[in-house]
Amino acid sequence: MQTINNTKKGWSVKDVIFLAIIGIFFGIIYQVWSYAYYALAATPLKPYANDITLGVWIMAGPLAGVLLKKVGASLIGELLAAAVEMLLFSSWGAATLISGFIQGIGNELGFAATGYKNWDKLGLLLSTIGSTIITFIWDWFQNGYNEYHMGLLVTLFIIRFISIGFFSGVLVYWISRLVNKSGLGK
Repeated sequence: MQTINNTKKGWSVKDVIFLAIIGIFFGIIYQVWSYAYYALAATPLKPYANDITLGVWIMAGPLAGVLLKKVGASLIGELLAAAVEMLLFSSWGAATLISGFIQGIGNELGFAATGYKNWDKLGLLLSTIGSTIITFIWDWFQNGYNEYHMGLLVTLFIIRFISIGFFSGVLVYWISRLVNKSGLGK
């Protein structure tokens, strides 16, 4: 278990550049990923499309958190990626920034729950839980989930948790290990 706490140290130029690279890289991925969402939404799986694909759209935040180990890195990473996605003519326009903020807050709450002391599996698990709950509450109000029956809501919540858990938990963990092995990480 990794319990390094770098939150008291300031941001270095390397941190800012690394965060910008994460934001740009994932902003491009997010824009391309929207085609996967639309392809899925054009099938009978339309009610599930958002929850199935959401995990990818949340990856920048936890990756920024685990690589930089800084308070606010998850939120800023997610916002930067959302800004890049928006500037690439996202079909959601400026609302992409709001989604990025909501997703980043969910991630940030997960790391905050450990007192910003665990940037490893526990931090990623709590980040997954935080972003699942926060984004689900957002969709409850923003995307009309309050109109769905209980069985569908439970199914969507489980699908969302699995998607976020795989992409923003497991995959981010693997990516962070590879980055750290390469010597690029902290």
